[in-house]
Amino acid sequence: MTQPYAEEFRRLGWSVPGFTADVFAPVRRPYCLVVPVINEGERIRRQLEETHRLGLSDALDVIIVDGGSTDGSLARDFLQAMGVRALLTKTGPGKLSAQLRCAYAFALAEGYSGIITIDGNGKDSVDSLPRFIAALDAGIDYAQASRFIPGGAGVNTPTSRLLAIRLLHAPALSLAGGRWFTDTTQGYRAYSSRYLLDSRVQPFRDVFVRYELLAYLTARAGQLGYRTAEIPTRRVYPADEAIPTKIGGAHAHLDLIKVLWKTLRGAYNPASR
Repeated sequence: MTQPYAEEFRRLGWSVPGFTADVFAPVRRPYCLVVPVINEGERIRRQLEETHRLGLSDALDVIIVDGGSTDGSLARDFLQAMGVRALLTKTGPGKLSAQLRCAYAFALAEGYSGIITIDGNGKDSVDSLPRFIAALDAGIDYAQASRFIPGGAGVNTPTSRLLAIRLLHAPALSLAGGRWFTDTTQGYRAYSSRYLLDSRVQPFRDVFVRYELLAYLTARAGQLGYRTAEIPTRRVYPADEAIPTKIGGAHAHLDLIKVLWKTLRGAYNPASR
């Protein structure tokens, strides 16, 4: 349960928050599935059970990256039974972007040629994962899930969230990257390793702490001319319980607007050499 690759990260000049790793199995597949979680309870357990039932934990190496759960949902014996390859636990500062930096750095150091990410709150269709695998196989460098394109579906999407995506978030990031995307708030996406390792991208920087990395990587792919695609997926919000989200309150929404503005201005782009 020590942090692997710390010296390697420093040598590469990557800023990666501290994390520990429980590794249950060796690398088996060219792509991994990164699942960020924090106190997702039964939602993450149901999601992993479905992923395993569909045989997808055999098609992808599943890596859970935990932001500090205290609900007991990530018992090691359960994770191993569900075919999870590794559990990373962030010990350093930061929110979602920091979690993703831990997982992406680990995955790249482990030699994966592509990374797929899906939220661990059970809203997204895990049966869409083969489409992301096919996109990476076809040479796509950034694939973004969308409930709004043919074949996709959005169920019980809150009206405020729907309007924010369609009228603000998606148009802003599409403008920033020069590529049209319809559903940019989703964390369900795939990246090629060549994109993440491009010296003009540099995702392992301390500027990425909360939700900045998701917006930045959406825009940067188009700016650099990488191959992009949207993948139809189904996203379901529960009808009879609280919305599973970590974005809540006026402060969080203001923060997202600031992130969009900075992305539009290129504030997250690394300095030219």
